[in-house]
Amino acid sequence: MKQITVIGAGTMGHGIAHVSAMAGYNVMLTDQNRDILSSAIDRIKSNLDDGVERGKISQDDARSALGRITCTSDLSQAVQKAGLVIEAVIEDLGVKQELFRTAERHVSVDTVLATNTSSLPIGEIAACTTRPAQVIGMHFFNPVHIMKLIELIAHDGTSSDTLAQVEEVAIKMGKTAIKVKDTPGFATSRLGVVLGLEAMRMVEQAVASADDIDKAMELGYGHPMGPLKVSDLVGLDIRLAIAKHLHGKLKDDQYKPPRILTDMVKKGDLGRKSGKGFYEWESTKTSC
Repeated sequence: MKQITVIGAGTMGHGIAHVSAMAGYNVMLTDQNRDILSSAIDRIKSNLDDGVERGKISQDDARSALGRITCTSDLSQAVQKAGLVIEAVIEDLGVKQELFRTAERHVSVDTVLATNTSSLPIGEIAACTTRPAQVIGMHFFNPVHIMKLIELIAHDGTSSDTLAQVEEVAIKMGKTAIKVKDTPGFATSRLGVVLGLEAMRMVEQAVASADDIDKAMELGYGHPMGPLKVSDLVGLDIRLAIAKHLHGKLKDDQYKPPRILTDMVKKGDLGRKSGKGFYEWESTKTSC
């Protein structure tokens, strides 16, 4: 496996491209929006430069990694030579299924197709392809170039060879992989969403400020970042979509989206990417 193609150059996609290039893979990063592609390269370069400044990587390694990334808005061209395709588009089952149908028409017979979904059923995505054995979930965490965890989600039809291949890729990326059953929310989203939604309800009920609720988990339980700040980084629209999906599948009220979350998303307060969520962020909006 020499080339990884990442479909979607937004928040997760540019991070996946970053770690793939740092792991030594040639990377094709594709998105229909050329402006998002341009912004993605800027973000990757900025993160690499930051790593150099902090002494985490050398200038030569950063330069080499950036040189391994090629951008294109042509999906068929992007996937043709890929050994692994990682989809990182919006959290919508229909969109992902259509994307997999399209991508598999242009890849080789050995190509593995992976989705970065945080909650959608891998089996239902795989079922729309002619190669379900080569479809798997690779759930990365934001920011991808810093977070060490990756969830590998094999549906009932995923082959052992496919799982072994993506586990090898994860190791080369410097990730610690956990293997999770294809069930709603997997492990991390199922746990993380419950904590995040309850924290939102506490804000809604004026139990404490967002900052104090986060400090409670950071200083009282050793979490590196509180659930509300995490939600802002993930994107409140994404949190809402995951909550709706889990509530619909699991029928448990702990996954029911609180009104404050619904209202904020309606207003466009999506967290870091919009400049405002439970916290105020830098006013400059970015597509990735």
